[in-house]
Amino acid sequence: MYIKVRAIAGARNESLVHKNTTTYQISVKEKAEGNRANTRIRQIVAHEYSVPIARVRIISGHHSPSKILSIDEV
Repeated sequence: MYIKVRAIAGARNESLVHKNTTTYQISVKEKAEGNRANTRIRQIVAHEYSVPIARVRIISGHHSPSKILSIDEV
């Protein structure tokens, strides 16, 4: 399954907002340095879909706020 994510790094509060069935807006406290924000985004998505973090991959948008993630469901 693929989902689209609009990421906001360095936010005051973390949040996950459903825009529609496959689009989310995720705010994380981590800065977009050293892959920390991307790792936190993967953790939040893994928790939302109840899968291990290893099953969530960033397909495109590693250096962009707009990302496409792949979730390998069990």
